[in-house]
Amino acid sequence: MKFQTTSYHFDLLKDTERVSAFFEAIDDYSNKTDLAYDLGCGSGVLSYFLSNKFDEIISIEIDSKAYGCASNNLKSFDNIEVINSDVLKYEFTKKADLIVCEMLDTALIDEEEVQVLNHARKFLKDDGEIIPKAIVNIAQLVNMERHYIHWDEGAKYEILSVPVNYSKIIFKDEINPDFEKDIKFNVNKDGIANGIMITSVTILNDEIVCGPTPMFNPPLLIPIDELDVKCNDLINVKLKYIMGQGIETIETRIL
Repeated sequence: MKFQTTSYHFDLLKDTERVSAFFEAIDDYSNKTDLAYDLGCGSGVLSYFLSNKFDEIISIEIDSKAYGCASNNLKSFDNIEVINSDVLKYEFTKKADLIVCEMLDTALIDEEEVQVLNHARKFLKDDGEIIPKAIVNIAQLVNMERHYIHWDEGAKYEILSVPVNYSKIIFKDEINPDFEKDIKFNVNKDGIANGIMITSVTILNDEIVCGPTPMFNPPLLIPIDELDVKCNDLINVKLKYIMGQGIETIETRIL
C-alpha cells in the first residue's frame, strides 16, 4: 500500500527497523480483538497494521496535515475511524483491548507519551495491553565536543564509563513525569568528563526490543560541569527532567 505522508512521517516510514518492530509487535498480538486505540496515529501506518486484527480502531491525530494523510490512507477501511483531536482533550467512551502509542523519544523527554497514557490508560480493559510495553533508559559519562544539549547525529564524543540502566518505565503503570535520579558512573577510561549520554531502548512486547534507530530514540547528549576522571573512579551525577515537557527541563549536578 502506498502511503500519503507529511515530510516528517515520510522520514519515519523510511526507518524500516522501527516500522518493522511495530509491525511484528502488532502481528504478534493475539488477545481480544474488539477495539484498539492508535494514539498519535500520524500517517496511519500502525492503524493499517491493526486493520486486520480488530473489529474497531479509533485513530487520533492532533496535526491537521497528518490527519488529512491518515484519513486518505485509511478511507477504504470500514473498521477505522480517524479523528483530528488532541488525545489529552479527547473524550474516550469505550474501553480498548489494545492501546498503540508511538509518541516515543529519548527518555520520553520531548514527546507527551507519559501524559497521553496517563490520560488514556483508564480506558484500557483490565486485561488489555499497550504497545510498546516499556522503555529502558541507559546513561554513560562522555567527553563531548558540543557543550550543549543535542542528539548524537553527526556529533563527536568519547565514552568514558560503563553503561548504567538508570530507569525503566512500564506503560501500564501510572507514571510520574517528574523524574529525578542520582546516577553512579563507573569510569573505565581516563579523560575529561563533560557530559552524559542517554540511550533509550524500547520494549514492544516480551519478545521484541528496538532502538535506538535513526528516527527512534537517538542518543541524547547532556552537558555536566567538566571533571577530570580516572579509570575506576565512581562519579555521582544527579539527573532531573520532566517527561513530556522538553529538553529545556533537563538539569544535571555532580554530587
